[in-house]
Amino acid sequence: MAKSRNTEQKIFDAATELFLEKGVDRTSVREIASRAGINLALMNYYFRSKENLFYAIFTRLVQKNSEELIRILDSDLPLNDKVRQYVGVYIDMLSDNPLLVSFVMAILHRSRERITEMKVISSLYATEQFTKQLLDEGKKGNIRRTDPTQFFVDMLSLIAFPFAIRALVMDKNNFSEADFQEFIRIRKKHVPEMLIDSLRPRS
Repeated sequence: MAKSRNTEQKIFDAATELFLEKGVDRTSVREIASRAGINLALMNYYFRSKENLFYAIFTRLVQKNSEELIRILDSDLPLNDKVRQYVGVYIDMLSDNPLLVSFVMAILHRSRERITEMKVISSLYATEQFTKQLLDEGKKGNIRRTDPTQFFVDMLSLIAFPFAIRALVMDKNNFSEADFQEFIRIRKKHVPEMLIDSLRPRS
């Protein structure tokens, strides 16, 4: 059993490295098997296809990192504190897992039906409690009335898009890796304040 788990982890690690280096579509099953130090038959025994492996890695990454995001959205925190915490944790998650954004985009391009089948991906979207909080605060006049879907998509976009165009941002600004990380650190403060400001009631 331990040997089985070790082999599976080797495959996961090898595939993750190659997907990050080359992208999902340019990585072959043979390359993954070679990087993992196993034969192709054993690779097929565990996952049968690259697509199965791709979805397994994505599911593991999301499950590992989304629990804290859901906890924040469903907490009793005031809305402003919730937005600040959510943005900070999400940005840290993407900094630690650079594959996550590209994996989400790859899945979206592959199959809309597969997205609806994958319950795990719903953990990257708004919760009912957060949606209700936005609507209730708007009715009370504490914030500007807003469409929760529009607000959440705005929040996700501001968080994730810089990671999606990371190479372009670094090239156009002559950023080193350290420069990009500083840029992201600043966004952890900038993005929530922008979102909170968009919710302030009109005078």
